[in-house]
Amino acid sequence: MPRPTSQRTALFAVASLLLTPTVSPQAQQAISRAAAVATALDNSPRLRLARADSSAARASVALARQFENPTAGASFTRSAPQVHYTLDIPLDLPWLRHPRIGAALAGLNAASTRFAFARASLAFDVDTAYTRALVFDGRAHLSQRSARAADSLLILAQFRREAGDASQLDVELATLFAGQSANTSAADSLDAVSGLLAVQAAMGIDAVSLTIVLTDSLALEASVIDASANATTSDALLINAAEADVRSADLSVLFERRRFLATPALSLGVESGNPGGPGGALPLIGISLPLPLFNRNGAATDAARVAAERARAQLAQTRLEVAAALAEARRDASNARTRAERSARLVAGADRVATLSLLAYREGASTLPNVLESQRSARETLAQYLADVAAARNAAALIRLLSLTVTPQP
Repeated sequence: MPRPTSQRTALFAVASLLLTPTVSPQAQQAISRAAAVATALDNSPRLRLARADSSAARASVALARQFENPTAGASFTRSAPQVHYTLDIPLDLPWLRHPRIGAALAGLNAASTRFAFARASLAFDVDTAYTRALVFDGRAHLSQRSARAADSLLILAQFRREAGDASQLDVELATLFAGQSANTSAADSLDAVSGLLAVQAAMGIDAVSLTIVLTDSLALEASVIDASANATTSDALLINAAEADVRSADLSVLFERRRFLATPALSLGVESGNPGGPGGALPLIGISLPLPLFNRNGAATDAARVAAERARAQLAQTRLEVAAALAEARRDASNARTRAERSARLVAGADRVATLSLLAYREGASTLPNVLESQRSARETLAQYLADVAAARNAAALIRLLSLTVTPQP
């Protein structure tokens, strides 16, 4: 059922009043949500660490693809021919080279996938920090307005006591309420500053002093919620990375099994120095085969097999954790959206009740305890609306993170 125009207008007016930044933007940079995420992706040391892991995996692929250097040798004997020159060339056999390179490529795929998830996770953290800062800012603005209303109520109670329409108890209650409101306003203002500093820290900016001011508003956008409605975990990044780890481990087992013989070498060379015999250099060709007398690479094979079993267990655990986290995020998103929609219908009414109760007390038609209860109820309703909207946005963002399926480029 569509909301009446007057009620919708009042709701938007109250929401815009709540979401106005309370920190003075003196020489501070205005930062939107998208700009905060982009700055974090450019500056955050956390992402540089993830990039280092990808670089290490890329170096492992280059190491797996390289060929071993040949070994040159020279020897002298008293028997003819006396001088021997040899060049031993290691033979990188295809049945060893292919699984070695395949394991390295699968490891690079896993590292690249985790790097993509690290980027998305960093963007999620900045987004939620931005949302949390908006909530703190809205609560601070709301507390400041409540503190001003409490001061006005105290002045009104004192005026009515002088006129004989109120008792000293009313003044004491109003004084207590004004003091509590001032303390709440101070605490919420401090939380607002802490929220902004948390955004700066997530962006990779020094968080000692305030250098930014937020420009986006906190709203329950349908596109934010609906974008994650059909999210699945079948191709989630974390699961893809775990599957790549399993492929890499399986190829490592295959490589170690085939490596029970060490790398053979082809020997090429010449022999010369034959006193009393025919002169000139004589060609030399041979092959060296390592003999598995003391071990057949069983220990390395067993270690690779254990690593493969662990990779499979990690894959199963990752699937369970991602599926459970996604299901919980879906429930949280649904509940938060329902609460936010319900709170939105109460926002305008709560603000109107607080205003009317104060007017009724001014005209002598209401008691002070009723006014105080109305003020508290209005503040709690508005604060709950902010919290519900933030919870809905954050749950939807978590769903998108867990179900992200962007394929990284190695």
